[in-house]
Amino acid sequence: MRVGIDLGGTKIEGVVMDAQSQLLARERIATPAGDYPGTLQAICALVQKLEQCVQATDLPVGIGTPGAPAPSGLMHNCNSTCLNGQPLLADLESRLGARVRMANDADCMALSEARDGAAAGADNVFGVILGTGVGGGIVLRGELLRGANGIAGEWGHNPLPWPQADELPGRDCYCGKRGCIETWLSGPGLAADHARHSGRSLRGEQIVAAAQAADVQAEATLQRYEQRLARALGSVINLIDPQVIVLGGGLSRLARLYENVPKLLPQWVFSTAALRTRLVAAQHGDASGVRGAAWLWPAR
Repeated sequence: MRVGIDLGGTKIEGVVMDAQSQLLARERIATPAGDYPGTLQAICALVQKLEQCVQATDLPVGIGTPGAPAPSGLMHNCNSTCLNGQPLLADLESRLGARVRMANDADCMALSEARDGAAAGADNVFGVILGTGVGGGIVLRGELLRGANGIAGEWGHNPLPWPQADELPGRDCYCGKRGCIETWLSGPGLAADHARHSGRSLRGEQIVAAAQAADVQAEATLQRYEQRLARALGSVINLIDPQVIVLGGGLSRLARLYENVPKLLPQWVFSTAALRTRLVAAQHGDASGVRGAAWLWPAR
């Protein structure tokens, strides 16, 4: 058995997974917002509670985090900014022992789906989070690619490819740059784009509902979103040529993406052959991240 922890901005979810990938226990608590010491305490308490649920101790612990540890050991690129600059892995190891492994939350989702989800059996998988933020992870032959700087797959903070005139210079991003993919393809990015074109402030789910009710402006917003997603994924295909791209996060539930975006991709992919990359939804849904955190410790 091993423990998986998904550290989010509003909630911390934990599971215990067995060698057959079955979840034996699952718990969710609120994240102490903006409170780093409180976050450490909450994670350790959650691990203890999960172990009590299965009557075990000292289980391996995998943790999926927003951002990731830099080579220095300090967290960076976290949209939960209280984690940035903190030695999260070392602090948890001092409390839980050397049984902790850590990876970016998008990496964990990609690993989960590549191991026993929608991309099981594929050699080259790109996992995408389309939610409050935009992240990515790469899995090669079942193993997570971390990279020399621990940022492999971080496509969300590249500029939107092939920008249109009305997309320049782009919105400010929390990372300090402008026009990042995240500012266009995240949930807040979708809402901001709709407000800019329609003058109405709607959340992502409201835009989808309006489009389904034949609202012309909402439909136009979703079509712009699909075009941008195709451009962004096209650049990924040109770089790593994955067999499968798996979408997770709240916007991955938009069924039309899996019909419309593959039709748009060929115009951005540098190939004259029929596109073989499959675009699929995460099989494990919201549980993909926490399952992938547990998969940081392979079943023995």
